[in-house]
Amino acid sequence: MTHNLIPILHFGKLFLSKNNNNNNKDSNNHNNNMSGSRFLRVLKVQTATTSYPTGNRAFPVMEGLHDAVESDPFLVCDFYGPFISKGKSTDPDRFDVPWHPHRGADITTYLKEGVGRHADSLGNREEFASPGMQWISVGSGIEHAEGGGTPAGQGMTGFQIWINVLAVNKMDDPAYGTVGPSEFPMINFAGGKARVLAGHVGENKGPFRTKQELQMIDFELEAGGSYTHSVPLALETCFLYVYGGSGQINDRAVTKYNVIFLDAANRNPDNRDVHITAGSEGLLVMLLTGKRINEPIVQQGPFVMNTQEEIYQAFSELRSGRFPPKRTPWDYKRWSEFPKEIRDKLSKR
Repeated sequence: MTHNLIPILHFGKLFLSKNNNNNNKDSNNHNNNMSGSRFLRVLKVQTATTSYPTGNRAFPVMEGLHDAVESDPFLVCDFYGPFISKGKSTDPDRFDVPWHPHRGADITTYLKEGVGRHADSLGNREEFASPGMQWISVGSGIEHAEGGGTPAGQGMTGFQIWINVLAVNKMDDPAYGTVGPSEFPMINFAGGKARVLAGHVGENKGPFRTKQELQMIDFELEAGGSYTHSVPLALETCFLYVYGGSGQINDRAVTKYNVIFLDAANRNPDNRDVHITAGSEGLLVMLLTGKRINEPIVQQGPFVMNTQEEIYQAFSELRSGRFPPKRTPWDYKRWSEFPKEIRDKLSKR
């Protein structure tokens, strides 16, 4: 199998991704490493690394993923914070993360601490409390800016997560949503709780409307707490990002910034469990599991497409002012240019 290495600029960071036309795993070759257990086999444990995706050295993140083929359909899973806010923006057009484009992925900022603030080319201007999120199915293209909503002295902590979409969905019209603390379905259990961010989990459905079939669940376990989650058979990639505390996942010891990959490509319906146990300081862990796309990935900066020609096309549109193709008829980067009735409506939120 031949891999073509494609240079990627992920907001100032250059790295390599593999363009792979055939990445189906032979699940018949996988054996569970715990005889008689229902646990998914642990493939590996890696540690997140420091990165500067915005190019700002004052804004480091802990980058959890390094191979877009391995983590398909997940492209980015970065944890950041805590940062202490210097204060809310008093300028409606100034944002901590300035205006930038996206095409061809579903993305979310999930805040555990702080106040989220967002603006985009669809005319959305929102703030949201934490834990909360703003998500965008960017499709054919969107420009957005974020940050500057947290009062001075308060902390800011959260995740930035990107998910790939099928080629047929790359040029869909963009969609957007904001989710407040009370809008997440909750799973409560002895010794902890979990917040469903995306996908179907039992009777619950997460608010992040992704194109690809997946589950995203944020677990908060008290000291000594435990929980077992069963990964649906259709979901072939599974990993967990530990962002606080320590404990065990499927009998493997884990601590903060560990990313543990499990063998969800195993097609044995009797081996689908993820067993999470917290240590003496509790455990905070994000579980992400999804159906693989198995299509070529060509990514440059915020554009995620299937061919280099599609990347050239996106940059051509951006340079010529034709990006994004679906947007407001007014200058969405300037609050003063919004129609009065829309400004009044947004100001009441």
